[in-house]
Amino acid sequence: MIGPALNAGPQWLVDDQRERVRTYAVTAVGADAPGEVAALAEALEGLGANLEDASMTRLRGHFAMTLVAAVAAGPSDVQAALEAAETGLQVSVAEVGDEQRSAAASTPHRLVVHGADRAGIVARVARAVARRGGNITDLTCRLSGELYVMTVELDLEDGAGLADELTAVGLAARLDVVEEDLL
Repeated sequence: MIGPALNAGPQWLVDDQRERVRTYAVTAVGADAPGEVAALAEALEGLGANLEDASMTRLRGHFAMTLVAAVAAGPSDVQAALEAAETGLQVSVAEVGDEQRSAAASTPHRLVVHGADRAGIVARVARAVARRGGNITDLTCRLSGELYVMTVELDLEDGAGLADELTAVGLAARLDVVEEDLL
């Protein structure tokens, strides 16, 4: 939902519940096994939580999930419910404030970077994006044999100079960098 309703509170709650709702960032990491997403989601559902954002991946046999949930429960109750799910994952819960939205218009971009694996690829690309005022919103990296592939999604207010900056990074590190506007 885009527009004024962004700050109106969770739409799935009745008015008297909105004042008690807190927003939490939850992380869960550990050895991967079937059913972990289901167990975590069911534990949160049992508290009446709404999962607002979530990202999960498997990294070399390890499960990693980060999510944002809105719920009318305290942090210790959320932590206890997730630990009771008995997934064997290490879980942390931290209260977060409302998302701050920038008034400036930005354009979503995607970068795809690939080349021979070596230390510093993420650092170099991320620094180039930061120098141009870009905000990385999603990043994935995979090593496939000798080939390193990184996909970066970012918001950028003014794309001037990013292509040149990325070309310089690509040449210096012998990487192919492809940029595309997502609008």
